[in-house]
Amino acid sequence: MVRAALGQNDALQRLDYADFRANTCAQEAGAEADVLARQRNSVEDKGARYVNNVTSVTVQGDRASADVSYYFAGARDVKYDVPTTFVREDGTWRVCTPGPA
Repeated sequence: MVRAALGQNDALQRLDYADFRANTCAQEAGAEADVLARQRNSVEDKGARYVNNVTSVTVQGDRASADVSYYFAGARDVKYDVPTTFVREDGTWRVCTPGPA
């Protein structure tokens, strides 16, 4: 799960939709143009987004949950704690909850 959260966030920072999609569940992947536009707007408003921590990981079969903490470059002291769902698709854990934008 940690790898999926970090991979998804890294892909967004690089505006790499293919990598974003590889770390995001099918139902949350969205359309490439929309995802990238939302990311560009977020960076413009708040700066780059970083994963601060992943805690409270619980796995139940092909579903899991964790608390993912994020912060933005524009306000490093403000943390956004997001209860996050993960699903295993095609043998790979993927993020299935939108992070803060």
